[in-house]
Amino acid sequence: MIKVGIIGSTGYAGGELARILLQRSDVEIKWYGSKSYIDQKYASIYQNMFQIVDDVCMEENMEELGNLVDVIFTATPQGLCASLVNEELLSKVKIIDLSADFRIKDVAVYEKWYKITHPSPEFIGEAVYGLPELNRDKIKKARLVANPGCYPTCSTLAVYPLVKEGLIHTDTLIIDAKSGVSGAGRGAKLDNLYCEVNESCKAYGVANHRHTPEIEEQLSYAAGKPVMLNFTPHLIPMNRGILITAYASLSKKATYEEIKALYDNYYKEEQFVRVLEKDVCPQTRWVEGSNFVDVNFKIDERTGRIIIMGAMDNMVKGAAGQAVQNMNLMFGLPEDTGLKLIPVFP
Repeated sequence: MIKVGIIGSTGYAGGELARILLQRSDVEIKWYGSKSYIDQKYASIYQNMFQIVDDVCMEENMEELGNLVDVIFTATPQGLCASLVNEELLSKVKIIDLSADFRIKDVAVYEKWYKITHPSPEFIGEAVYGLPELNRDKIKKARLVANPGCYPTCSTLAVYPLVKEGLIHTDTLIIDAKSGVSGAGRGAKLDNLYCEVNESCKAYGVANHRHTPEIEEQLSYAAGKPVMLNFTPHLIPMNRGILITAYASLSKKATYEEIKALYDNYYKEEQFVRVLEKDVCPQTRWVEGSNFVDVNFKIDERTGRIIIMGAMDNMVKGAAGQAVQNMNLMFGLPEDTGLKLIPVFP
């Protein structure tokens, strides 16, 4: 039995973690941590948990929690996990952090983009970037996993084979992304009110979105050289889902069959990455509620560019599902344990 604590359990990612983990007989959630709802019944905050969860929300006390559980998920704002982690805690419990605190290896880059001073930079080098498709063996041995961001997960997996094989000029890479409103979190914000979002679509974080350096860092590892790109996200009036469309110039002539064989080879053993058939464009509705990432591409012979597409559920593979995938690896379990989630439709 894996004993689990969730810090930030009343946010969207924390709620999704609970939903996924509560379906398992080999996991016990010992602690529902919440700064805003201490001593309130968890089921009074998420009514879908009525007669399923009787627990009340507890303080976000990492030290006490570390003595009770085997793994802690921190689904919290940037800076909190880094302010609480220490060697004593890591010596007795594994931590999977869903914030950006340990994703970026250059502390100066983190502090520039997130506008905060990193409280524990000494752990950045140890933290493993939790994208299983790229770092599976490192995750298995990790004490501290930095769960990737939603946009970086979809963007990296969609583009990675082409960058790794040098088939695109990375200085021409542009990533256009769309996300459902849950990606902005559960906090009350004017820009996320129904009347502000419904019947509208807008770009945000233009030229300065915080996921940009994370995507650049991961693709730089693939390319073996620094990668700089344009990343522009958009807000779409739907609850869940991410769709990315990326554009880049091919570095050499390539046929559809050659590129398809490349993607198939890279992802043939990856159960959560689905390379679609020719001319089938990824759609968010076909991945909703699942841990799948659907990817595909189209070669534009006229311009010499390739258009790469990816779709996934930002709350599952983009957050909680991937965190559970990482937990499975860290505890030596089959990677898909508790994650055989068929996409929900309609």
